[in-house]
Amino acid sequence: MIDIKLLREDPDRVRASQRARGEDEGIVDAILAAEQTHRSSLTEFEQLRAQQKSMGKQVAQAQGDEKQALLTQTKEISARVKSLQTDADAAQVLLGDLIRQIGNIVEDGVPVGGEDDYTVLETVGSVPEFDFEPQDHLALGESLAAIDMERGAKVGGSRFYFLTGVGARLELALLNMGIAQAVEHGFTPMITPTLVKADVMAGAGFIDKHGDEVYRLDADDLYLTGTSEVALAGYHADEILDLSDGPKRYAGWSACYRREAGSHGKDTRGIIRVHQFHKVEMFTYCRIEDAAAEHQRLLGWEKEMLAKIEVPYRVIDTAAGDLGGPAARKFDCEAWVPTQGRYRELTSTSNCTTYQARRLNIRERNPDGSGTRAVATLNGTLATTRWLVAILENHQQADGSVVVPRALQPFLGLEVLKPV
Repeated sequence: MIDIKLLREDPDRVRASQRARGEDEGIVDAILAAEQTHRSSLTEFEQLRAQQKSMGKQVAQAQGDEKQALLTQTKEISARVKSLQTDADAAQVLLGDLIRQIGNIVEDGVPVGGEDDYTVLETVGSVPEFDFEPQDHLALGESLAAIDMERGAKVGGSRFYFLTGVGARLELALLNMGIAQAVEHGFTPMITPTLVKADVMAGAGFIDKHGDEVYRLDADDLYLTGTSEVALAGYHADEILDLSDGPKRYAGWSACYRREAGSHGKDTRGIIRVHQFHKVEMFTYCRIEDAAAEHQRLLGWEKEMLAKIEVPYRVIDTAAGDLGGPAARKFDCEAWVPTQGRYRELTSTSNCTTYQARRLNIRERNPDGSGTRAVATLNGTLATTRWLVAILENHQQADGSVVVPRALQPFLGLEVLKPV
């Protein structure tokens, strides 16, 4: 959640962030009003509570009619104390609910607007030109005996699939290459839980406004994660971290699950938009002063991976209205998909500043030694199942074979994927 102190001291900045996101800025005034109600109720409660304790001593010393009068008065005060406590508790709950509705404060320079209002920061590589009619990734995957959507639907329903033979090997090779790069750059590899408790899912910021996009096991009050970011965000919950030697960096490998609510009719062919996939995700804990630089480092590592699979791509600065609640800024890398004639997202990296850490109570010692403060958290994609789409389509040959990118060949053990 955002820092209530920031909202109190600079409400106009929060209002501007809400406007940039296309969300209600009136909630700022509602929060300030709720906080004032909470403060006034709490102050009056504490004053009456002190008076109540004082009168208790007077009652013990009084006698006769004076004692009866004091007893009557203490009962009235007691009822008022209970009422004020109820009011204060209700105001605190309302305040917490309202604050959780505000997304992270958007960084200066983030484009204003929605999904289509991004800014292209960089375009890398040349779009391939084929002297034959290119096949899409599913047609290629089927001819290579690498993707089986029909049996995936038979077993799991729509948007499920099997990766078979070289398809399974290709995904494993890609993910292993991601882990190898992460280890090379000092990340600790992690195999993470894919079921998490409600407080962790909420702490990571994934169910405030998009609860319909995640799978929930009602009988167990557990959630299936759509990214290992969630589990890694909860890894250090309620801890005080030592960041004196630099950021803590983890690379999580996990299956990921998304309901894809609201995507009816979108990307129904192939494995671009599916309910289950695998991903290697970078996750960093760092000092807030280092967060912007760390964000650039994560983007750099994503670009390093994209160079290894040799596909043309572009980097975009995502518009404020297309940011998730926890993100203050997000850069996406989108690879060219030849048969669609457009770029599609392969990676994203987000700077969540202190938003998740405040919810999950993850802190560090203040540099001056005076108490603790929230840390910053960031995340970024190193490889996912969707990358197979770009690899297959961009490296296809006229005979239906697919050339394996050079950097990936040692992990796969093949130079060319051939039709079966």
